[in-house]
Amino acid sequence: MPRKKAGPLRRGWTTGACAAAAAKAAYAALLTGEFPDPVTITLPRGETPSFPLATEILTAGAASAGIVKDAGDDPDVTHGALIVATVRRRDGAAGIVFRAGEGVGTVTKPGLPVGVGEPAINPVPRRMMSEVIAELAELHGEPGSVEIEISVPGGAEMALKTWNPRLGIAGGISILGTTGVVIPYSCSAWIHSIHSGIDVARATGLSHVAGCTGSTSERAVQALYGLIDGAMLDMGDFAGGMLKYLRRNPIPKLTIGGGFGKLSKLARGHLDLHSGRS
Repeated sequence: MPRKKAGPLRRGWTTGACAAAAAKAAYAALLTGEFPDPVTITLPRGETPSFPLATEILTAGAASAGIVKDAGDDPDVTHGALIVATVRRRDGAAGIVFRAGEGVGTVTKPGLPVGVGEPAINPVPRRMMSEVIAELAELHGEPGSVEIEISVPGGAEMALKTWNPRLGIAGGISILGTTGVVIPYSCSAWIHSIHSGIDVARATGLSHVAGCTGSTSERAVQALYGLIDGAMLDMGDFAGGMLKYLRRNPIPKLTIGGGFGKLSKLARGHLDLHSGRS
């Protein structure tokens, strides 16, 4: 993880928050013929950010709105990405259907919060989008039965810099976020990814996984044991986050790899192996 900038850090918005705002703007345009710009949404903790629109397309049967993701000072690979929501009416059908457009991944392995074959749009972003659709549908006397397609141009290339390929998410990035807010250099986000790796390993029946402190030790461990990519947990400095979760969600065999210095810290009982914290 890159070193933090000096001074106060600016927070940003998750892909899920951007997708929800884009979906709201697109559905509003589908109902009224005009795009709200900026568009305001309410996040799970009550914040009400406003997002300027970067793209607007309105046709007879669909509307699309795009928002450029601002991750604040977090070194997020999706910072600056265009998050596009296209909303179409589902005449004669009930409910909301989510689709993966260009650059949004599809789940191919069990163990994740959404099922195999589904777009990699996590539960909270789905709920946020459902809520803004319901809000506008009630206001305009509409049933709110729509298809929401989320696209991220260039998302397939971005995903190669994330954990998605190891987690079995194919074709693009995930639409994520539980609060809608990006906390710069968040340890919890990294640890959550470790937990997701363990969940997928268990669900796919792996009996041996490995957590390593860096790419050099990871290559050595993977070559020594012949482990597949899906068995490699991105532990980094967060040995405690990995070990505590494995204690509750065990896998038969765990290998930990790293340099002499960091593994010496672990042997002394330190569970955070960062040079500035142990």
